[in-house]
Amino acid sequence: MLKKIILALVLIPVLMGLFLWQVQPAWWQAMQAEWLADFNAERAEQAELWRDQGQAFARGNGQTACLEKALSDFDGCTGFECTVNHGRFLRACLEAAEPDEGFCNDVPAFREEPTEDDKSWAKHACWDRNIRGEGCRLLMRQQQLFCSSTGANVTAGGDKG
Repeated sequence: MLKKIILALVLIPVLMGLFLWQVQPAWWQAMQAEWLADFNAERAEQAELWRDQGQAFARGNGQTACLEKALSDFDGCTGFECTVNHGRFLRACLEAAEPDEGFCNDVPAFREEPTEDDKSWAKHACWDRNIRGEGCRLLMRQQQLFCSSTGANVTAGGDKG
């Protein structure tokens, strides 16, 4: 008898939770939709801010300065959002900056699936700057993507195909 009571005390709340989860009240759905809209608006505002900062820094600076600024500001930063924000800054800065001769030299061609050589290049580029973490490597992939998409001359590390 005690087992049945304990089972009922456990089972009833679980079943109620599943029922309420399946049939979410309208107020709950509205609250979720409002939260999501606010979150998306905040992310779009942040994206525009970082992009604007990248473009502003690019005025009077070259591509190398953009990369160095993004990496130095990123150093010590943790989390996915931080990496995304600095990536937005770097992308906007590289697009608007003055071309630097040799900026794309020795940069491997961008591939959707990086090779071990690509990974090693990014890792060592970060280690040489004493920056640890996966986020730095993702920023280095921005340089790869930029150099590959602009048709820049890649002298080592990969082909343009």
